[in-house]
Amino acid sequence: MPRAALTILLAITPVLAQVPASPDRSVSFPGFNAFPLKGSVKAGGGHPYFAVMVAGSGPTDRDWSNPLIPVPSHAGREVAAWLQGQGIGSLRFDKRFIGAKDPKLDVSLDAQLGDIKAALRAARALPEAKGKKLLLVGHGEGALLSLLAAGGADAALLLAMPGLSMGRLISAQVKGQLEAAGAPAEVSATNLAYLEAVLAAIRKDLDLPEAGPSVAPGLTALARSLARPETRGFVRDLLDLDPWGAAQRLPIPTAVAWGDRDVQTWKPEVVPAEFKGAVIELAEANHLLKRESRAKSELSGANASTTYGDGTPLADLTPVAAWLKTLK
Repeated sequence: MPRAALTILLAITPVLAQVPASPDRSVSFPGFNAFPLKGSVKAGGGHPYFAVMVAGSGPTDRDWSNPLIPVPSHAGREVAAWLQGQGIGSLRFDKRFIGAKDPKLDVSLDAQLGDIKAALRAARALPEAKGKKLLLVGHGEGALLSLLAAGGADAALLLAMPGLSMGRLISAQVKGQLEAAGAPAEVSATNLAYLEAVLAAIRKDLDLPEAGPSVAPGLTALARSLARPETRGFVRDLLDLDPWGAAQRLPIPTAVAWGDRDVQTWKPEVVPAEFKGAVIELAEANHLLKRESRAKSELSGANASTTYGDGTPLADLTPVAAWLKTLK
């Protein structure tokens, strides 16, 4: 699913500094229906767990680099290195459509969940994971998918998990961007009504509604992106998925963590009491878990991205490290 909801009105300022990649071992393994997947492995240390990392939405690769956000950023690789510093090795992998040219490629929810389950099986066969339990680490949409595939893991760490269904989250993101842009009330109402009509059409597999003159061009681009024939089924299957319902059913140790400066996905005001896992809010952390010193009230989708790059260090992840230490 694309990140267009996060970029409909945005201009992104690139960050030029880049942190050199740390050594990895390249691997390949069969995914869903034997589709070949490529990944990178980091060795761990004394921790009893080995991590399988699942990237976020859109064309985000194993390093969490996304061409739709033209900032040189490899936060997934940095998180893998951080996990290595906690004694935890990892496997991170490219989603099946990274670099793919086939418009008929199966990118359904079943296929993508099947790839995660295949990655878990592949991890159990790695020498770096010998004798280890498996920790499934999902980010953003990858956290949502990890909720559905976590039956093959021994614990789950869900980073920047959407706290709402994807449909409600997209609406909240677009509403926030319209407010930040100072759109008049009637213009905001028209745009949000159009978005709801788009989501209703996707749910029923109907043609998209016509956009009136007051609808932002970026919002019509978002609608087309969400309704692309090759990914429409995947989007439809995720639109109304309740993340907390899925999280409550996980029979394994689980933690969810958000940055308190995240303007893409954020900690909900109320976490359901039925969820018994750990709830972590990371101070001065953005969506990619990078350090963000600006107040959240100063941030928008456009300017938040300036601290997504390799020139910005990871935020203080000590609370996550403390939870990892509880895993036995």
